[in-house]
Amino acid sequence: MKNLGNLMKQAQDMQKKMGEMQAKMQEMEISGSAGGGMVEVIINGKGEMRRLTIDKSIVDPEDKEMIEDLVVAAFNDAKAKAEQAMQEQMQEITGGLKLPPGMNLPF
Repeated sequence: MKNLGNLMKQAQDMQKKMGEMQAKMQEMEISGSAGGGMVEVIINGKGEMRRLTIDKSIVDPEDKEMIEDLVVAAFNDAKAKAEQAMQEQMQEITGGLKLPPGMNLPF
């Protein structure tokens, strides 16, 4: 039974660290860009967009599709960076423990 108590304590510690990591990720700001920096998106570690900046030199009412594509590309760039930061944080918490495929904690 001593091992079970130890396991429960480790699980509680990991849960606490996960909560702290989620709070930290919420406050983190990650930048993604596209079009050579003409479009920049800032998201938090949870993937929520905080800011969008579009260089006025690319604003052409006749070519709105290009701006839309650049916004999507900039967001995807930021999202990939956020996911990488999340993985790094998870490795710190789990001590490098490999989680089963598809188990993307905490979300």
